[in-house]
Amino acid sequence: MGFNVSEKYNCVVIAFKGNVMGGPDAVSLNEKLHELIEEDKKNIIIDLGKVKFMNSSGLGMLIGGLTTMRKAGGDLRICNAGDKIESLLIVTKLITVFKHYRSLDEAVDSFSDEK
Repeated sequence: MGFNVSEKYNCVVIAFKGNVMGGPDAVSLNEKLHELIEEDKKNIIIDLGKVKFMNSSGLGMLIGGLTTMRKAGGDLRICNAGDKIESLLIVTKLITVFKHYRSLDEAVDSFSDEK
């Protein structure tokens, strides 16, 4: 797994690609989230559009990121989850924990709608 970080309006977009399986990637994501918190960037969107597979460790990584951002007074939302990833979120009931959107634009707009 790799991820790219970009900014779009009032959000930071972290686009994952490949297989999301935790491990060293979880450490990289956690470090990046803490850097963003220090920069006072707390509206995070995880774009799952290019993710092929996610295991339980990958889900744990997302939950850890969500917890980190909410403790800092921000939020982490997901978008572009494919059918397999969405099914995984439904089965684990995490679909009720994360705010999730069909597109990146909808996710970005969701932060604007709250202001």
